[in-house]
Amino acid sequence: MSMQISNPYLFETVKGLVGQQIVVQTGKNIQQGILTSVLPDHIVLEICQTPFFIRMDEIVWITLARV
Repeated sequence: MSMQISNPYLFETVKGLVGQQIVVQTGKNIQQGILTSVLPDHIVLEICQTPFFIRMDEIVWITLARV
């Protein structure tokens, strides 16, 4: 069983940011943390050593964080 990638361009771009500090805007809020994983349907953002799972469909924009 293979998973359909909802936004292949976003998926490929975000894969290149793994391990970096990023900022993610969703429809509800903005989160900042370390991108630890990218899967076809969600990303994993580590904030204060806690993983947050954000669905790809919820992402409005992503950028590198200023550190």
